[in-house]
Amino acid sequence: MPQKRLEELLKRELFDILPFGVAAIDRDRRIVTANPYFEEYFGEWRGKLCHEVCKGRPEQCAECQAELTFADGLPRVSDATGIDRHGRTCHYVVHVAPLHGENGEVQYVVEMTTDMTETRLRQREYNLLFERVPCFVTIIDRNYRIVRANEKFRQTFGEAAGKPCYEAYKDRSEPCPECPAALTFQDHQERNVQQTGVTKEGKETHYVVTTAPLSRGSGEVAHVIEICADITQIKQLEREMLEAERLAAVGQTVAGLAHTIKNLLMGLEGGMYMLDSGLRRGDAERLGEGWEVLQRNFDKTVTLVKDFLSFSKGRAPELRSTNPNRLAGEVVELYRDAAARQGVELVLEAGPEVKRALLDRDGLEACLTNLVSNAIDAAMTREEPGARVVVRTREEGEALIFEVEDNGCGMDWEVRQKVFTTFFTTKADRGTGLGLLTTRKIVQEHGGSMAVESDPGTGSLFRIRLPRPRLKMIAEQIAREKKPSPAA
Repeated sequence: MPQKRLEELLKRELFDILPFGVAAIDRDRRIVTANPYFEEYFGEWRGKLCHEVCKGRPEQCAECQAELTFADGLPRVSDATGIDRHGRTCHYVVHVAPLHGENGEVQYVVEMTTDMTETRLRQREYNLLFERVPCFVTIIDRNYRIVRANEKFRQTFGEAAGKPCYEAYKDRSEPCPECPAALTFQDHQERNVQQTGVTKEGKETHYVVTTAPLSRGSGEVAHVIEICADITQIKQLEREMLEAERLAAVGQTVAGLAHTIKNLLMGLEGGMYMLDSGLRRGDAERLGEGWEVLQRNFDKTVTLVKDFLSFSKGRAPELRSTNPNRLAGEVVELYRDAAARQGVELVLEAGPEVKRALLDRDGLEACLTNLVSNAIDAAMTREEPGARVVVRTREEGEALIFEVEDNGCGMDWEVRQKVFTTFFTTKADRGTGLGLLTTRKIVQEHGGSMAVESDPGTGSLFRIRLPRPRLKMIAEQIAREKKPSPAA
């Protein structure tokens, strides 16, 4: 097809096939022609004024863009809101361009309208979601400055546009160590961590923050969105629950202690009676028996007091970088000879993948010592040869695991339910029932948990689980508590 004919064809048909509205307006603001898209969008236009068709109004628009273009001959682009042919509010972008006559004056103005109704609706929904979501939401740039913050954030932390996020959230003068947003800027990956901040009233607040990259497809992340779920009330409920559990435990402990002391006093009373009767009778054998009873109950009293002091001692764990495999190995070496003399094989299975961890070395050593000692005693109850105790270390996800397993007599369901309760023991007159309770207390101070797996005749496995993120969080909290206040 010759180029000239193609140009004529385009001029003749392009007007009708354009995917947006086009209308020509004269100086009286009357529509003189329009394409099918315009008519489909706004309805009948013939003989009508532009503001009647596009806006559904009888009077001229304030700051009419067509009139301005007639006056200065300059094209314009603006956002507009009008009424479509169904009487519904519509949003569109209008481009206004002049059409000059032979004398050079603007004879007509062409208005080209592109529908933005759906886009505006999505923008409104996005803004509503951003502002009303019950989380703290901020968008930060690569300098950690807040570009935008939602309503809940402003209510809690105050106006923060332009402020660094670490100042707005935490009242800090420098970026946070291991900042999740910084990591997201580096590797474009989402992050999820627990943080503590300071509200505009100076109160401590706790939240779980998720950071995600905001990219426009160019490859480089210019902004990161931070979405923070407020867990302050949950933390408060946890503290209240722990306090309630502590008070309940105090009552249980006092009752158990009174019962245990009563039994010891009865034992001492029995020994004194035997001594008294032996003295009156001049019976040396009865004197010896009475003395043994007194000595045995005295030793039990000393053990009870030591264990109770160890259990009741309240202190924050001294968390330092520790080699878990070496710690477990030292406990195994400490007990290996004693276990061998009792016919029990003591084995260490150290996981080669285990990394250093923030631990209270003395506290964890006491835990493992107690578990290994109990396991050796349990293995000695095995009737068949081959008594064995295994100490393991391994990684499980983001948690450090210690396990102590024996192949002794095992425990039934009822005993398993009581092993971590006050003054419960399976060692008859050789235990106080505070060892495992103290062990669990130390583990909980590390933010960890304890579990036991056992069945009669199959032995027992005690597992200590220490989540590394919790260890790190506790270490940071202890460091904050030790840090002197500005007033100091």
